[in-house]
Amino acid sequence: MNELDTLVDRARNDFAQAATPADLENAKARYLGKAGRITELMKGMGALSVDEKKSLGASINLAKQAIEAALAERRQALADAEMQTQLKAEALDVTLPGRQRGAGGLHPVSLTLERIEAIFGSMGFDVAEGPEIESDWFNFTALNTPEDHPARSMHDTFYVEGGSAKAPNLLRTHTSPMQIRHAVQHVKRHRAAIDADAGMPEIRVIAPGRTYRVDSDATHSPMFHQCEGLWIGENVSFKDLKVVFTDFCRTFFENDDLVLRFRPSFFPFTEPSAEIDIQFPTGPLAGRWLEVAGSGQVHPNVVRNMGLDPERYIGFAFGMGPDRLTMLRYGVNDLRLFFDGDVRFLSQFR
Repeated sequence: MNELDTLVDRARNDFAQAATPADLENAKARYLGKAGRITELMKGMGALSVDEKKSLGASINLAKQAIEAALAERRQALADAEMQTQLKAEALDVTLPGRQRGAGGLHPVSLTLERIEAIFGSMGFDVAEGPEIESDWFNFTALNTPEDHPARSMHDTFYVEGGSAKAPNLLRTHTSPMQIRHAVQHVKRHRAAIDADAGMPEIRVIAPGRTYRVDSDATHSPMFHQCEGLWIGENVSFKDLKVVFTDFCRTFFENDDLVLRFRPSFFPFTEPSAEIDIQFPTGPLAGRWLEVAGSGQVHPNVVRNMGLDPERYIGFAFGMGPDRLTMLRYGVNDLRLFFDGDVRFLSQFR
């Protein structure tokens, strides 16, 4: 083996020992740099004859090419090693499932409201919607609520700017105003038939929505939901109320053995009036009477405020709390959980 072959082997060995790109560049300088071994050999050819230059020059070029090839090979090896190190440090397990956005769902109270609307819709009830900022007349006066009734006080009602001292505006305390609004519009549409004594299509409507009162604890919230119902016609009796609401409760809770009782009570807008209690035959609430609604025959004064003759038109009304029905249906014991916005709680109802 001649000197050039030895030089190439030494260069290859030095390159192989280089652990970093900087080490490799230092090794390169020893062979291919300005003061490197190959450069020195090229400079020493000046004292040789033409034939010797040709012969030695060709050998030196071959040695230089071999060293450059070894250098390039080691550079690529170091680059590949650096890439592998980086890939391991930033490794992604492609076998893991991707991160997906969680599926949304309706709020449990919204599910209850949809269920209520569907059940009463199957009985022929329309759904009425109206303003949450209401006038005193629709919220209280038209519903036969006297001026000295406690519900009118600042303690129970959120009054808002607008209106007047005698007719203030407020956040509605129930959705019963929509019964009046719907009935008044219904009567206007059929006034000609009513005046001609030709009869009027029955008023059959529910009014679900948000309501507001100054109250807050485990079973009450300043903002809560109500669903009021109204059925007015010429031959609508308290018996119809019992049949309709019993059918609703048994359908809502999917329990044909559910027991209902109508307990005498007082409401200014109905006479006679009754609280509605339910009793589950089985489960954790079995044997307990649970109040779920207020109801009664619509008061004659309220019928007059609708623009109808109470001697001819009669009917019933009821009001229930969808929030309470939701608590009973899903076994929730604190109303505030519905409005805290805790995704862990709400995701159970998806």
